[in-house]
Amino acid sequence: MSDAAIRFDALGHAYRPAHWLFRNYSAVVKRGSVFALLSPNGCGKTTLLRILLGALKPAEGSFSIHGKTAFVPQLFQVSFDYTVLDMVLMGRAKHVGLFSQPSTRDEDAALAVLDRFGISDFAARPFHELSGGERQLVILARAVVSDAVTLILDEPTSALDLKNQMLILDWIGRLSHQDGLTVVFTTHHPHHALAVADNALLMLGGSEVTCGPVDEVLNEPNLHRLYGVDIKRLSFEYKRRTIETLVPVYAKTHSPRGSAP
Repeated sequence: MSDAAIRFDALGHAYRPAHWLFRNYSAVVKRGSVFALLSPNGCGKTTLLRILLGALKPAEGSFSIHGKTAFVPQLFQVSFDYTVLDMVLMGRAKHVGLFSQPSTRDEDAALAVLDRFGISDFAARPFHELSGGERQLVILARAVVSDAVTLILDEPTSALDLKNQMLILDWIGRLSHQDGLTVVFTTHHPHHALAVADNALLMLGGSEVTCGPVDEVLNEPNLHRLYGVDIKRLSFEYKRRTIETLVPVYAKTHSPRGSAP
């Protein structure tokens, strides 16, 4: 049996003839791994996600996905006053028959995931009253309770403060390493990809693409090509471990307030 969770070969898409958003993209995402998609705005991250989710047919090439997939969008909003438990139970929709109600088993599964995520106290709270980080955990819990084997996350740390960014990244790592789930996520933060991803796809537009292990592809020259700014890759010792991170270089062009010219 192949260990590929997702495979795409010579994948390409153009919304207008001869105006390729991306073209000739090939990659294999291994089961149980974390795979990051990085690109500047307008180079096709969202389009590639839509193709992988089956919402858009590619203009050329092919792709395959093993097993059930769940999607975690960014900035999730609801129009009705659902409770947190209701939101998580929506992840069990494929387990519930037409015109049926969620069973006790479905509710127990939802409560167990909320408990695992440390938010069981939120079960009866209205979803719209939660903070951005709390909402993201709930939507992640909804994806996990669906019994999907692959999670696709669209900028999961978008608009979150630093603490909640770290919390979501920690759960991405746990779901991969402890549960064996495959996680694909898009991000504008290359240091997030370096921290939790096994492999990354750098989308440079057109046929320009770099794919491989994060330790190899997230280097300073590639990131400068990707974003057009200088990014330094730094390492330091923390709690007897060597940590690597990526830092954009912001060079001030003016003197700090209060300093002499």
